[in-house]
Amino acid sequence: MTIYDLKPRFQNLLRPFCRWLEGRGVTANQVTLAAFAASLAFGLWMALQPASRWPFLLLPVILFARMALNAIDGMLAREFGQKSRLGAILNELTDVLADAALYLPFALLSGGAALPVILFVVLAGAAELTGVLGQTIGASRRYDGPFGKSDRAALFGALGFLVGLGLKPDPYVDFAGWIVVFLSIVTIFRRAKAALNEGTSA
Repeated sequence: MTIYDLKPRFQNLLRPFCRWLEGRGVTANQVTLAAFAASLAFGLWMALQPASRWPFLLLPVILFARMALNAIDGMLAREFGQKSRLGAILNELTDVLADAALYLPFALLSGGAALPVILFVVLAGAAELTGVLGQTIGASRRYDGPFGKSDRAALFGALGFLVGLGLKPDPYVDFAGWIVVFLSIVTIFRRAKAALNEGTSA
């Protein structure tokens, strides 16, 4: 069970707004790029102000908004006939880059958290790549946990909020970093195994 499993309920809440956007000519690719631009700008703010509490305090808000926009672009693509090859590329690529932009600033916090945070960002990208590679061997796009995109957002949103409240990052961010490194490795292996099993049975 991961936060991703709650996605259908979340989409139901967003569907009226999605219809409103579609009625005004907003496209899935525009939403994808808007979410990426907002993530990049916010991550830059965090990186340039690592000693400021405000970027970290507001991180849960930007992560939730990004999650909502990611759900909306998917619904626009699937339910309103906006699927495209460009959209598929943008969706996967911007997700990985946005993760890096929003999580790498944690490596700038004092307390020696740089190494696990950097490793985590690399492994998070590898986990998403593993999920996509399932499609190349006849399997579906794999979203297996235990540590997918939504779970990453929840944990780092909580960490950012605590840092924003004044909690000293040492040793909490460092400890959390090594935990998510381990969970990301497990996620990679689970996605690879599930893709191989599905591809073999297809």
